[in-house]
Amino acid sequence: MARTNIDIDEEACAAVMRRYGCKTKREAVNLALRRTAQVMTLDEALAMEGTGWDGDLDEIRSGMGAPEAW
Repeated sequence: MARTNIDIDEEACAAVMRRYGCKTKREAVNLALRRTAQVMTLDEALAMEGTGWDGDLDEIRSGMGAPEAW
């Protein structure tokens, strides 16, 4: 790992530390970087597109009752 000095948002770092139980700022920054790098690109998401829809939404919705009941 390389050592880099950066200015970071202290509140955001503290929020990451609380939410994910990170004990150090370094751990929080590395976690945030890894999670950001893992986000799927639009092309990757589109490549996961299924084979299509064969159902009838009107038929499915007819058994749901009035929208107020949702």
